[in-house]
Amino acid sequence: MLSLLDFMKAQRILERLYEWLTFRPVYHTLFWLMLLGILLWMGYSPNLSLWFVLSNELINLGFFAILVYFNLLYLIPRYLAKHVLLYLVLVLVACAAITPIRVLALYLKFSSHPEWQQALVDAQLNLYAGSVLVTLTSTVLRVITDWWRYQQEKQILQTQNIQSELRFLKSQINPHFLFNTLNNLYALTLKKSDKAPEIVLKLSEIMRYMLYECNERQVPLEREVQYIHNYLDLERLRQPKGADIRFSTEGFISDQMIAPLIFVPFLENSFKHGLNHHTRDKGYVRLYLRVEGKDLYFSIENSKPETPPPAGQASNGGIGLANVRQRLDLLYPGRYRLDIWDESQRYAVSLRMTLE
Repeated sequence: MLSLLDFMKAQRILERLYEWLTFRPVYHTLFWLMLLGILLWMGYSPNLSLWFVLSNELINLGFFAILVYFNLLYLIPRYLAKHVLLYLVLVLVACAAITPIRVLALYLKFSSHPEWQQALVDAQLNLYAGSVLVTLTSTVLRVITDWWRYQQEKQILQTQNIQSELRFLKSQINPHFLFNTLNNLYALTLKKSDKAPEIVLKLSEIMRYMLYECNERQVPLEREVQYIHNYLDLERLRQPKGADIRFSTEGFISDQMIAPLIFVPFLENSFKHGLNHHTRDKGYVRLYLRVEGKDLYFSIENSKPETPPPAGQASNGGIGLANVRQRLDLLYPGRYRLDIWDESQRYAVSLRMTLE
């Protein structure tokens, strides 16, 4: 089974191969070599020398080149998109104009073989049809390569737009979390709490992950799980001892990849608008994560305080949840389900998603 690193290397090789093949001189050279090979195969005879056959087909190739580049550089840009019928007429006219000249060139070359000259005159219609076929083949190839290039450019733009939007969304998440944590640390330093140094250590681990490991589109799931553990350890330091904070996992989480910081808004919301407002020790936050193959299930539930927080504070949690919905739409389109239950005594979130 290929690892993610092997897959990324293979993808880069294919991208480089595509760039090389779509480099104009390369695919033009390939086209003419293939056409020359076909002409040599059709014109070869055991009774003729290879040089004689090659010289004949090089003459044919030269006239084909005139038609093809006249088609690519003039007819297609001017007429194909807007006047298809006129374009086809002009192709037929161009081939009709070039065929007699091509016949004359070969006729003069066959001056020592009158029987070949007569056969050449009799085959003018076939030569004309061949010219039309080669010219229209170049048109089909041009349309295909233009379409393929358009799709590649479109994909690149979509990827750039997604990455830009994700960077913007993450820039909203990170300062929000840092602001909340520093507020907590400030409150403990005012109380001269012994928990303050431990919070600084946990915060440094969390910020190291956020600043240096979350710049990729995906991170190892086990690092995201460790981040949640650090986050919860930090919260346990500042919450009352009776607060019930649990996080359990099931399944094989190694070798799985996930978008970074997907779960942060749910964590923030559970503490900021749930446990932080409890006046007694009966509040709880419970998390559960299960992985089965590529299917991930995550749930988080928190108790709600008996007295609702002020309206201004309650409204602050909406940004993070709106961001996570946007990120899921961008990164896991059609591959996730997010359910939220906002009840009188509890708030719960359930997220099911298919990992890549």
